[in-house]
Amino acid sequence: MERHGLRSTSQRRIVTDVFFRSSGHLSIEELLVLVRERDPKIGYATVYRTLKLLKESGLAYERHFGDGVSRYEIAVDDEHHDHLICMECGTIVEFENEEIERLQDELATRHGFKLKRHVHELYGVCGSCRKRAS
Repeated sequence: MERHGLRSTSQRRIVTDVFFRSSGHLSIEELLVLVRERDPKIGYATVYRTLKLLKESGLAYERHFGDGVSRYEIAVDDEHHDHLICMECGTIVEFENEEIERLQDELATRHGFKLKRHVHELYGVCGSCRKRAS
């Protein structure tokens, strides 16, 4: 945290340690549960403020997947992925596809754009939910 100009406290260190050791897309509430396993005294506001600082410093991405919940993932500069989101159970699957990336670049070039970033989210129903529905 100090390398990014952020003041480090013992509680922030716990929050960041748990966040960076976790995988997936965590809500504040989900991260709070994991953090309280290490220190039950850490409150919601500390987790919220720490994630906000991580986001503002470029160390975390905030994602919105249509369920009204902010989720956070570790920001990795050289790693790009897109998301499949189940509209029934909320499962999030990360995927990478070079062909999709190539087509996006071609489309942007054709229209005179230089891509800086993009967010690709596909919403549907996962196989497990489709099986349950049948």
